[in-house]
Amino acid sequence: MATSRRTPAAALVACGLLASACSGTDSSTDSGTGQILNVATTAEVTTWNPVKSFSTEVYYLSNVYEPLLWMNPPGSKERFRPALAERWSSSADAKTWTFHLREGVTFHDGEPMNAAAVKASLEASAKDGAAAFIWSALDTIETPDEHTVVLKLKSAAPVDMIASSMYGAWIVSPKALARGEDYFVKGVDAGTGPYRVSEYQAKKRVVLKAYDKYWGGWKGGRYRTVVARITAEPTAQQQMLQSGQVDYAASLPLENVAGFKKDKRYTVTECPTFQSHTAFFNTTKGPLKNVKVRRALAQAIPYDDIVKVGTEGFGARARGAVPAGAFPHDEQLPQTPYDLEAARRLLTEAGYEGGKGLKLTLSYAAENAQQAKYAPLIKDSFAKVGVSVELQPILFNQQWEKAKADPARAQDIFLLMYWPTYSDAGSDNLVSLFRSSDKPSFNLSYWKDATYDKLVDEAGTHTATDQDKAAALYGQAQRRLLEQAPGAFLYDMRSPVVMNSEVKGFVCNPNYSFSIPFHQLRRGAS
Repeated sequence: MATSRRTPAAALVACGLLASACSGTDSSTDSGTGQILNVATTAEVTTWNPVKSFSTEVYYLSNVYEPLLWMNPPGSKERFRPALAERWSSSADAKTWTFHLREGVTFHDGEPMNAAAVKASLEASAKDGAAAFIWSALDTIETPDEHTVVLKLKSAAPVDMIASSMYGAWIVSPKALARGEDYFVKGVDAGTGPYRVSEYQAKKRVVLKAYDKYWGGWKGGRYRTVVARITAEPTAQQQMLQSGQVDYAASLPLENVAGFKKDKRYTVTECPTFQSHTAFFNTTKGPLKNVKVRRALAQAIPYDDIVKVGTEGFGARARGAVPAGAFPHDEQLPQTPYDLEAARRLLTEAGYEGGKGLKLTLSYAAENAQQAKYAPLIKDSFAKVGVSVELQPILFNQQWEKAKADPARAQDIFLLMYWPTYSDAGSDNLVSLFRSSDKPSFNLSYWKDATYDKLVDEAGTHTATDQDKAAALYGQAQRRLLEQAPGAFLYDMRSPVVMNSEVKGFVCNPNYSFSIPFHQLRRGAS
């Protein structure tokens, strides 16, 4: 999933360390009902409909809605933990999955969470969801009793991974689903999660308040109110954190994070994410149709400098299209070297000695601070092999729509930040970004390769039953990507999470790297 971020900077006031010290801001307690957590975030809301959601509103929705399962961080003893399903199992052929639901759980509108509700939610997501593709293997859903759901598949699929997705797997009140799109615009409270949406001011503010009947309870001094201020500017977020307006800032200037590490008033946690940056080459246009030209460009990209300048060291060189920690990441996959001599040699072999005649356009999201920093490095390095590049900063949504409209008139190089819909980056990144398609979506190299398609298609059929076999096939596919170079793989991102040191309980989970479960947080030693 890709994203853009934009909103005006918020006005600032001077006050003490804690949000409660700020005159005119929210108090640190919620009228005797619990603590308030104040946060600054870039997350805008494109829709409150959990079925249609496929963007940054997941920051809030993941606290209002719940899936059947949650996926634990990589390295955990158990790969999954219960959410709305207490127990689950699959048949040997991974075509039948059975989920046993929690009893006594209610939706925010008072409706019971039961098998009928789960069936309605998953069918809606599979039919009309923005992430409907994750349910492509689903055939039918049976409900043998009120708390048992049986999913029958057309082909084997890792439903445990799918059912714990960050998109397309939320369980929603059937009453809300029946009311349609208008309900979510006006009501938005149709989940089972710990919070309800209390207030929403578009592009400005979201307030979440505790759902008193939440099945997970409210012990341990957890924050019963979360006030999120939507603030695009990292510098403004930093000022809000330092002034005490917020307890947590989601996006700070990376070059300033080191200062917070030295200040005992804050805790800094460096979290791995599944966010990765890729440069796509338009394989339908002129010289970029030539694989030698593409391989030359890939070897003329200064990867280490990009990581240093673009991420201030919070990134790590990518090893293919699958981010580290996600399936089927391959630590043995070679990285494209930065080798200007090899690039010049390949250009000569392709008939472009000295880069003669190569004038390319490179577009990137104007609101993405990292891309704005490292795009000039690519331009300068390409100039060293004689290739001229025109940089085109464009708001992401405009850039994306232009790129999908007509590949022949689109950019030559497209910089994209992407993360998988769920933690199977084989069926997402490797398919969404590079598999052949009639109409481009995120496959912005427009590459069509029958050998690659066959490999990823076959790999997907084994993920649920033989992950080693699936990984081996995906490994072959990733080596095909390096050989044919429809794109260049820049870096995987680590995200520094900076919080007031009074906030406790935070745990990194790259499976949900764009959202934080606020219910896990508490103030102080409580």
